[in-house]
Amino acid sequence: MEIPSVKHLVSEQEWALRVDLAACYRLVAAYGWSDLVFTHISARVPGPEHHFLINPYGLMFDEITASSLVKVDQQCNKMIASPFPVNPAGFVIHSAVHEAREDVHCVLHTHTRAGVAVSAQKCGVLPISQQSTFVLASLAYHDYEGVAFREDEKPRLQADMGRANFLMLRNHGLLVAGKSIADAFLSMYTFEAACQIQVAAQAGGELTLINPQIVQGVAEAMRVQTGGMGGAFVWPSLIRKLERSDESYKL
Repeated sequence: MEIPSVKHLVSEQEWALRVDLAACYRLVAAYGWSDLVFTHISARVPGPEHHFLINPYGLMFDEITASSLVKVDQQCNKMIASPFPVNPAGFVIHSAVHEAREDVHCVLHTHTRAGVAVSAQKCGVLPISQQSTFVLASLAYHDYEGVAFREDEKPRLQADMGRANFLMLRNHGLLVAGKSIADAFLSMYTFEAACQIQVAAQAGGELTLINPQIVQGVAEAMRVQTGGMGGAFVWPSLIRKLERSDESYKL
């Protein structure tokens, strides 16, 4: 698709954010977490305006480029002209998180089979894997209210999420909130892995649960594992992986 570049219309900081967010969309597609065009990743644009970037509704994740991302305000008004619409359901969920959480700069939401499967289980995420311990350290749940296009759901979603960084949308899917795009991607990788492991383990014999005290020390374990860098520790290697196959996300 021929999409005009917006690089000359935005700051260097915003352009760098657009490139990283487009890379994140491509990586989500590469890892098989996309649901055609029906989920979203958003990133807050630096500045006091509370603008954020979100995908152009109708493009597959492996088509998204830095220039095709749509910049909107908290009322979903486009800040730069775009021929693409924004999905109302995606806007409601993402704007709710960005509105309530000043510490969150990226929100990533998926509808994977494993994620939806665990979201439909009364037990939710079980402490049965190393991956699950990282999730359980900061996990909240939000009950299903139908397709999320109603503004009145936002306060309930915000209240349920609180200060958690992992949110299980019951009967719907997974959502993570990160201080950066890299943090959000690593969190979703861990969340998705925990769900895949749980579904696989439940097909076997009796499960062994992890001691709850171990979950309490997870934050320090993650800091040690990533040298205190969080998602930034793995992000450069993910970009190298992406660029070995396609660099068009930068356009």
